[in-house]
Amino acid sequence: MENQGGITVQRALELPGLRGGLPEVVAGADRLQRTVRWVHAGEVPNIASLLKGGELLLTTGLGLGTRPAEQRAFVRRLADRGIAALVVELGPRFSRLPATLVETARAAGLPLVQLHREVPFVSVTEEVHTEIVNGHYALLQRAEEVHRRCTEALLGGGGVPQVLRILADFAGNPVFLETADGQLLYAAGEGEPLQVWEGLRGHRPAGAVLVEVPGGGPGTGFVRARIALLPVVGPLAPVHRMAAERAAGILAVVLMQARQEEELAARGRGDFLTDLAEGRISAEDAPAQARVLGFKPGEGPLLPVVMRLASELSPTGNWAVLARAVLEELASVGVPVLLGVRPVEGRVPLLLGLRGESERTAVADRVAVALRAGVERAGLERAGAHPPVVVVGVAGGWAAASAGLRHAAETATAAQGLTDRPWYDARRLDIDLLLWRLRDHPDLAAFVDRAIGPLREHDRTSRPPLLPTLQTYLAHAGRKAETARELHLNRQTLYNRLARIADLLGTDLDDPQTVLALSLALRARRHTS
Repeated sequence: MENQGGITVQRALELPGLRGGLPEVVAGADRLQRTVRWVHAGEVPNIASLLKGGELLLTTGLGLGTRPAEQRAFVRRLADRGIAALVVELGPRFSRLPATLVETARAAGLPLVQLHREVPFVSVTEEVHTEIVNGHYALLQRAEEVHRRCTEALLGGGGVPQVLRILADFAGNPVFLETADGQLLYAAGEGEPLQVWEGLRGHRPAGAVLVEVPGGGPGTGFVRARIALLPVVGPLAPVHRMAAERAAGILAVVLMQARQEEELAARGRGDFLTDLAEGRISAEDAPAQARVLGFKPGEGPLLPVVMRLASELSPTGNWAVLARAVLEELASVGVPVLLGVRPVEGRVPLLLGLRGESERTAVADRVAVALRAGVERAGLERAGAHPPVVVVGVAGGWAAASAGLRHAAETATAAQGLTDRPWYDARRLDIDLLLWRLRDHPDLAAFVDRAIGPLREHDRTSRPPLLPTLQTYLAHAGRKAETARELHLNRQTLYNRLARIADLLGTDLDDPQTVLALSLALRARRHTS
């Protein structure tokens, strides 16, 4: 009852004011955990009409009546009004409470207490009211603590999942964010909240808390959503509603950023795919959760794909347009797809359901085209910025999809700055991924400096630059004719440049070990510049 911001009848009887009256519970001893909302003292027969429910009524019994029928009616009216308890001070009116009074209270389930010693009712009222106010203040503090933690999560780069997770932890029950028409956007809570949602199928258990998220409007540019806090694990108290109302204020900021329910749903799918990639969702639980999000692949393998925008691009733009463009493109070829967006990281993870491994290349081609078109339509590109990188992982089951999404996400970051291609095969970028993971290690920078430092210094002060010549030469595995054609050079000019490179580096460009070291250094320099 402490969670409800009041005090119980039991607690009121333990306070010094009533305890000094030597209270004796003569009826309703099993109802002493009722919440006392207020204290009222009165001696009039029709006092029930003055009450609202939840009161602790103090009286000396003058208004109870003298006949049993009057006393029964008095108690029944109080019970019907829903007061917390009736406390009668023994004295001039009653030396002991009449059996009729006790029996009626017991039958009505109304706690009835007699005081054997006189007490000042005003002191009891002040004491109980102080306790109630303190209880409400304590509840406000607990709700404000949830608000503070949610705010810190949002300022720290978190979003809807973190806010809902904080609220779910506080309430000890699953929490859902849904649209006005009941479409699920996000879920949080211990165990499998998505499965809880699917099991309920729109039926609200008694005691559910629904809180509208402020900031919605009548147009399509507004998100209209609400928090649904469901008493699945245990009952909910008023403090949980207070916390949900404060969390709703925080979520309003996220919804204003998202602008559209479609984009918010895409963010939710992005959070699911990220949790799957990072191992927070097991391969056993993933299919059921994915079905709730609308992804129902067949028996074939799953293909993980990740697109990464250039780091210099701002994550602003219409991500809903991007998601819609990809989904429309792939729907036309009957490929099941689960697409999410991660605007803060500039990343778009996807899972696609293939009929067989042989479809991998064809589907990857379609996905890459759709992603590039979606980026353009969503206004997520900028002149002079690097083009987006699309990485396609290895097809397999749910366990492979988890590892594949993680691998593709890292590889997409490592591939930033490589020669532009429609898409990259994650299996062919392992060297780039390894070098990217070593990007902060001082030995990598030292290796690059030893291998190509003289060329970098030359290109800073002299023309023509020689690094592009070396890079093209190594890309063509030392085939001079092809190198010359790509660089638009005659052979003698190319030979002169290669000789100059060998002289600056003090090495032999025909030596296999030298070629390997230079190839690695050229790849690594993107991460050490």
